[in-house]
Amino acid sequence: MSDIDNFFKRADALMAKLEGYFQQGTSNVKLNDATANRWRRHDNRVYLQEVRNPGKIRLHDLQCLDRQKEIISRNTRQFIEGLPANNVLLWGPRGTGKSSLIKATLNEFSEAGLRLIEVERQHLGDLPDIAELLYQEQDRFIIYCDDLSFESNDASYKALKVVLDGSVNDTPDNVLIYATSNRRHLMPEYMSDNQQSKMVEGELHLSEAIEEKISLSERFGLWLSFHPFNQNQYLSIVDHWIARHEINIDDKEQLHKAALKWALEHGSRSGRVAWQFARDWAGQKQLNDLN
Repeated sequence: MSDIDNFFKRADALMAKLEGYFQQGTSNVKLNDATANRWRRHDNRVYLQEVRNPGKIRLHDLQCLDRQKEIISRNTRQFIEGLPANNVLLWGPRGTGKSSLIKATLNEFSEAGLRLIEVERQHLGDLPDIAELLYQEQDRFIIYCDDLSFESNDASYKALKVVLDGSVNDTPDNVLIYATSNRRHLMPEYMSDNQQSKMVEGELHLSEAIEEKISLSERFGLWLSFHPFNQNQYLSIVDHWIARHEINIDDKEQLHKAALKWALEHGSRSGRVAWQFARDWAGQKQLNDLN
């Protein structure tokens, strides 16, 4: 067999593999009884991967987020009861509790029939198919998109738009999208976008670029904003997690000094940093007790 024949043989095999990948739809995807699943595409397969060890965090573990907890709990309760409810965008700096709030909400309502499917950004094009798969199900599903953001030349956000706002096929009533992002509008914003805006008869007309970026985030009915914690809030979160580790503190001032030093070294007073400090402190104390 000539080199040319070998080339075309390999090319035909590659094309067959690619066609199989792109033709693989959701018809063979089977739902399971797991509370949480991840949507996966791997080795020419589309499937749901059960989350075997979901996080145990509860709503009462999330300190200094009373407003956010109240709103998302109310919205989720409406959803569970079959009442009108909104898709939710949780946005703000890293480590402020966005993802933890969604996980805690799932734990709060899982016994009432709430289920979750985590979809990574590279699989957002499958969202309409996922929604179609869930139409006939009795349970209520949160489609969870974590750390969501798009670059200017990324067209995958259009699939998200379709599911958020519907197309010819309406999004099923038993599906909501809860997404987290560090960006309020999910897409990068440039000074040049504002320079293209115009004043017409005293009214501000935003540029097409800004309108396109805002139009995506506006499809979420609820926006929950998260902000950096101040020093007192950070220390109260530290105290909570130390108590959860059942560590007796003889000198709270010393604990707080160590916690503030930890935050300074990590460049943040976030809830995540407080949790990490508490684990380190508790681990050291328990190790000393063993010795």
